[in-house]
Amino acid sequence: MALDAFDRALIAATQGGLPLVARPYEAVGAMLGVPGEQVRERLAQMLAQGLIRRIGAVPNHYRLGYTANGMSVWDVADERVSELGPLVAQLPGVSHCYRRPRHLPGWPYNLFAMLHGTSREAVEHQAQDIVALLGDACRGHDILYSTAILKKTGLRLKD
Repeated sequence: MALDAFDRALIAATQGGLPLVARPYEAVGAMLGVPGEQVRERLAQMLAQGLIRRIGAVPNHYRLGYTANGMSVWDVADERVSELGPLVAQLPGVSHCYRRPRHLPGWPYNLFAMLHGTSREAVEHQAQDIVALLGDACRGHDILYSTAILKKTGLRLKD
């Protein structure tokens, strides 16, 4: 679906986040010269059409004290990963979880879950909760800790 001029302007105005004000749609509408209700309705349509994935708050976990962040990688029995992955995704401290192909022999992992904690000890505790959840379907895991933030934004449309 092609974006019209209003859609492009709306995306440009919101792709960095909604304004942190009591009425964010009205604030965006004021920038674009349209009523806030038009902004809300069009964003809802874009969401329903799959043009945007979600509208929501994205906290800065570093500023909230969650400075130990690790991508946990799991070797889960292939016949169980579709069943167990969604359960892992629902755990506290897991910001995203997804299945990826193995790259044998050196990379046996097929389930990835980003863990956030206030310390490495807290992240290790979360990993042990995942071990317990996966049970005998788990054949191994590792945690790859973040050392730097390289990107914290999504795709940006350019004119």
